[in-house]
Amino acid sequence: MHDMQAARGASLSDAHTGPESDVRPVRWAEFATVAVLLLVIDQLTKLWAVATLVPGQPQELIGSVLQLNIIRNPGAAFSTGTGFTWFFTTLSIVATIGVLWFARRARHRGWAFALGILVAGISGNLIDRLLREPGFYVGHVVDFLQLPNWPIFNVADMCINVAAVMIVILSFKGIGLDGTVDRGAEEKTDGKTEDTSEGEAK
Repeated sequence: MHDMQAARGASLSDAHTGPESDVRPVRWAEFATVAVLLLVIDQLTKLWAVATLVPGQPQELIGSVLQLNIIRNPGAAFSTGTGFTWFFTTLSIVATIGVLWFARRARHRGWAFALGILVAGISGNLIDRLLREPGFYVGHVVDFLQLPNWPIFNVADMCINVAAVMIVILSFKGIGLDGTVDRGAEEKTDGKTEDTSEGEAK
């Protein structure tokens, strides 16, 4: 009898811990793979831009829609905060640590991808601020992609924006970091869809 209870307890314990032990490493691996891949792409494209492009001499990549135009940005988007590079560096360090902390809890593939893309973007520009001229912690970020009527950006900036959109979508759908779904948010979304369909039918 005692052996049967012990076996039953062991099976219940395995059923509880098994999925978590299987899921967590997979999501962490996905997060790390996406983050490292995009970070490498960001740094390689910046190295190429520095070696190839000449400041003040833009080159057309897709006509006038997308041009290559290298600048060194000491601040944030739209050249704001140019005198506060140290602040953006500190903020990036804190943000990177925060994303890594959340990534340890991510058991949903969408969140793993979103956080991986986000940390790649943040750390990509952080590396510039730490290691590029004019000096440690106050380095200027290399930007080289230009759209009409838009500030010049880089791959890291693209990552941050894509990740932000993904996070908004996941949150709107009520999907938590652990993969659980907020049924209330899901029902609201379904309700809006049904209302729209009924309105179109009328």
